[in-house]
Amino acid sequence: MAMAFDPISQLDRLAASVLDSVRSPRLMPVDLFRDGDKYVLHADLPGVDPGSIDVDIDGSQLSIRAQRTADSGEGSRWLARERSAGSFLRQFTLGDGVDVERISASYENGVLSVIIPVSERAKPRKIAIESAGHRQEIAA
Repeated sequence: MAMAFDPISQLDRLAASVLDSVRSPRLMPVDLFRDGDKYVLHADLPGVDPGSIDVDIDGSQLSIRAQRTADSGEGSRWLARERSAGSFLRQFTLGDGVDVERISASYENGVLSVIIPVSERAKPRKIAIESAGHRQEIAA
């Protein structure tokens, strides 16, 4: 079954995507992984002034905000302009198993790195099992 091309709905979809990108903050691509006793978050923010980057925690919400200003290009004739400028925002909900007091961040080569340590109480530990004859440990 062939689908009919509807130019009005295509135009509406295009207009909505353009307006959404103008009005709302842009998303930044991130990698997030656990490495031993810490979580590591890398966020791509090329061309962003480090002074515009804000990492904050409100309760269990980790927010990363940044701003990239557009090249004015006055008198220039643009052939392509694909690098978005404006506000960037990502928010993450942190679980109880992280140490929010020891979170740290650094910015190098266009990548923001946020280190989120696992709290002591969330780390795996051994529990001793005692019996009449001997003592044995098992992983908890």
